[in-house]
Amino acid sequence: MTTEKTAIITGASSGIGEATAKELAARGYSVLLAARREERLKELKEEIEAAGGKADYQVTDVTSADEMKALADRAIEKYGKIDILVNNAGLMPLSFMNKLKVDEWDRMVDVNIKGVLYGIAAVLPIMEKQKFGHILNVSSVAGHTISKGSAVYSGTKFAVRAISEGLRMEIDPSHEIRVTIVSPGAVATELTNTITDDDVLNAFKEGGQMELLNAQDIANAIAYAVEQPAHVDVNEILIRPRQQP
Repeated sequence: MTTEKTAIITGASSGIGEATAKELAARGYSVLLAARREERLKELKEEIEAAGGKADYQVTDVTSADEMKALADRAIEKYGKIDILVNNAGLMPLSFMNKLKVDEWDRMVDVNIKGVLYGIAAVLPIMEKQKFGHILNVSSVAGHTISKGSAVYSGTKFAVRAISEGLRMEIDPSHEIRVTIVSPGAVATELTNTITDDDVLNAFKEGGQMELLNAQDIANAIAYAVEQPAHVDVNEILIRPRQQP
């Protein structure tokens, strides 16, 4: 078993997941990268290793409980333990409900909710056996407030917060297992690329300009949470651009 801390990061092929992988690797963590885009995972692994870090990857679809379990098994096989899971994979195809984009609703439920649940299911038995670990679930400001076009997306992110808080309350207090909700505001990532509703896109254009967060801002917040002493449990981090309402 490695003495170095280990972290599994889903949605690691871009955005917050990529930045978090680089940040934790730079801090000495061995990172196991998970996403569907193998080419990008391979590039990120090589980039981290070139910078002196330790990384591996496994192509994973978070909507498959079996693939998430296989990811956790891979971590145990390679490292002997799992210190951290960052449940980061998510989709944000915002739309007005009367557009009836049911396929997009289904996909958000599958990735944003089931993906988080499958991640928890994959690592929780291991962490309970170890009696230590840290699960970080990425929610959103949309998990605190609802806006036009965000009804279903917000529903999935409210669910992430509810699931996370319920899990935190159920943890055996004798175990050093922590649960953190990370709720980013507007971040310059690929998330908006999945929006197909022109009315939502036009509303973005009319909403004025503000300086967005970048993925590194969220990676810094995640690093803060995981680097706290074992008796400190950072339950939630809500982080948004200064100009975001």
